[in-house]
Amino acid sequence: MKISQRAVQVQPSPTVGMAARAKQMIRQGLDVVSFAVGEPDFATPEHICQAAYQAMSAGHTKYTAASGIPELKEAIVARLRAEVGLDYDADQVCISNGGKHALTNIWQTLLDEGDEVIVFAPYWVSYPVQIQLCGGKPVVIETEASCGFQPDPEEVRSAVTPRTVAILINSPTNPTGAVFDQETLQEIASIAAENDLTIVSDEIYRNLVFNGRQHLSIAMLDEETKARTILVDGVSKSYAMTGWRIGWLIGPKDFVTKAGSIQSQQTSGPSSISQHAALAALTGPQDCVAAMRDEFEQRRDFFAEALRQLEGIQCNVPPAAFYLFPDISAHLGRSLAGKQIDTSLQLAEYLLEQGLISTVPGSAFGAEGFLRLSFACSVEDIERGVQRLKTALEI
Repeated sequence: MKISQRAVQVQPSPTVGMAARAKQMIRQGLDVVSFAVGEPDFATPEHICQAAYQAMSAGHTKYTAASGIPELKEAIVARLRAEVGLDYDADQVCISNGGKHALTNIWQTLLDEGDEVIVFAPYWVSYPVQIQLCGGKPVVIETEASCGFQPDPEEVRSAVTPRTVAILINSPTNPTGAVFDQETLQEIASIAAENDLTIVSDEIYRNLVFNGRQHLSIAMLDEETKARTILVDGVSKSYAMTGWRIGWLIGPKDFVTKAGSIQSQQTSGPSSISQHAALAALTGPQDCVAAMRDEFEQRRDFFAEALRQLEGIQCNVPPAAFYLFPDISAHLGRSLAGKQIDTSLQLAEYLLEQGLISTVPGSAFGAEGFLRLSFACSVEDIERGVQRLKTALEI
């Protein structure tokens, strides 16, 4: 049977792949500590689950409008207005099957064949693949740990060509937990204005910012920047609802309408039951979000301090999200337990097979020489995992 070149070129998500391998080993009876998973380990709050039960009982089990139910759109704009002061109308929202789907809708609506999108590395694994699948070309600009993974504005300017149509930012960032500072956001906004570019801002981790800091969206800078920005968000990370698959994009009405039309041909719309659960998440008590954030912050501090004690590992303390992204390059080029380790993928595989620790190689995020370690797990698991890491690297 014929398979398209598009399908041939796409590789499975490395983050999903490493998590799946760890789960398979666990099913085989092995005691694997997983630092690979990119989802909160907390249960979805009970009041949200109850809302789903009530929605089913009330008969909300049919198709909704392709771009989502009006009540959820209103709740989204109300929450955004209350939390960061951004004012949108409900018809500027398209609700999708998760943030990943919202991003795909954006690229399908925005990109023509050969259009370029500036992407900052380390990047979330799906960004370049999604852009390529929609006919675009990702133009990757590397950032450095020594600068807190803030992009260099001059490199951004130099990367703009006549084919550039957008700059993609993800702040707070997966995999580093970095947060773009106001000066960086202003520089990006200026470059976008100078070249009439769209800004796509993935803010799925905006409620998981630590040390009392407030989230700063690039759309908050001024009205001109807001008018050229498309926001992406969802309930997955903030409310421990990854499996419910509800995300959204917010932007100019004409663009959002077209994105909704594309979605109507793809999926007929997001799950009716999940939308009612998301409505309860956004309109109900928010103490569950604060409790998860506080727990993540404590885990971050414990994990980062534990890693500092290990020889050959350097690690920034991230201001947001639930990942550490340590530099492990000092351990590349070594032979460990008779295996030559030259890449972060080889190290991740060694740690899984020999140390029973599941991680994700930095190469998956466009950053060789790093590992992504999620602290969406218990302190006890972190403690056990770090001890195993120490033992595995001291062989």
